[in-house]
Amino acid sequence: MTRTTDRTTTTGFSTRAIHHGYNPADHQGALVPPIHTSATYAFPDVAYGARCFAGEEPGYFYTRIANPTLALLEGRLAALEEGAGAVVFGSGMGAITATLWSMLEPGDEILADLTLYGCTFSFLHHGLGRFGVTVRHVDMTDPARVAEALTAKTRVLYLETPANPNMRLVDIAAVSALARAQGAKVVVDNTYCTPYLQQPLLLGADVSVHSMTKYLGGHGDLTAGAAVFADAELAQRVRLYGLKDMTGAVMSAQDAHLVMRGLKTLALRMDRHCQSAQKVAEFIAAHPAAAAVHYPGLPSFAQHALAQRQMRQMGGMIAFELRGGLQAGVRFMDALQLVTRAVSLGDAETLAQHPASMTHSTYTPEQRAAHGIAEGLVRLSVGLEDLDDLLADIGQALDLAHAMDLSAGTNTAISPERAAAAAPFCSAPA
Repeated sequence: MTRTTDRTTTTGFSTRAIHHGYNPADHQGALVPPIHTSATYAFPDVAYGARCFAGEEPGYFYTRIANPTLALLEGRLAALEEGAGAVVFGSGMGAITATLWSMLEPGDEILADLTLYGCTFSFLHHGLGRFGVTVRHVDMTDPARVAEALTAKTRVLYLETPANPNMRLVDIAAVSALARAQGAKVVVDNTYCTPYLQQPLLLGADVSVHSMTKYLGGHGDLTAGAAVFADAELAQRVRLYGLKDMTGAVMSAQDAHLVMRGLKTLALRMDRHCQSAQKVAEFIAAHPAAAAVHYPGLPSFAQHALAQRQMRQMGGMIAFELRGGLQAGVRFMDALQLVTRAVSLGDAETLAQHPASMTHSTYTPEQRAAHGIAEGLVRLSVGLEDLDDLLADIGQALDLAHAMDLSAGTNTAISPERAAAAAPFCSAPA
């Protein structure tokens, strides 16, 4: 895809990520954009300040509302998502909460997919639900169920695709068409894919939200969030209401600088994450310990065709269940030597976590069962390490989990080939 900018006539994704909105000649030749740390800004006269506060002048007057470093990042995100505007925040939850507070009022209804990130689920039910907004869940993998669930009070449809943590997909174009016919807006959490793999706004969604803590930052050294909008007026409402008044979830200029640094290598990193994840998913699926592997790139994945239609590549996230359920999953994770046991995702390091006891512990066991989150599910964020090293560590952990799960009298020995491959990591303490 191409886009006109102030630097080039037509530019591709990585060119926009590196160059959009910035000319070194305007900043004394500095190749890297400066970091503006000022909290407030001087006015040349009272009239100018008054125009800024009235929204008549697009100047800077207080960083909680706008900052030159943040504005450059916002421009680049809007360019990458092909949106009309963007607002950045201090965290992904800041982006989600500020956006939804700005779009909903008491008496409205939000229709959410069955599977959501644990903190999003908690905000809907413990936040919006306490202030007069009706929250209902529907299986959005079936557009017919969405059509049946929509009512005259539905103002927002909220979904993740792929969903955290079980990788369910939603047909963004189909759901957006249904919402538009009802006069509702669609908000898509695009964290797993990034704009490089999926562009919800081009598929009909109204808002694409991100935890930039993950792939967009890419190095696990910041927290940040963003919302990108198809409508510039909605972006301004979220900035002046959701961000300024309701949450104050302001992003620091230093973190904006780090995210822009991450954007420069986003395409390269995502290519590597996707390539390695495909191989890891195939490896796990072929292991006798695996009961189910959920990865859009596998032909066995129920929504493989949809993934090929709306995602450019299949992503770096894998969810899987082992024979033996919860205990097998715990044994697998505790046996890992190179892969790190940690929450979050999208880092250079490969991370493994257990959603039921970690990121999705805000659900009750009954809610997890109803929302498709198995107690033994393991979530793997495939990093940038050498693939052979990853497969060796994952293989020895699968072998150990499987060996402990076999019935008495069955040969539980690990093959010499797997033992040799795992040796570099088995020698170190977990």
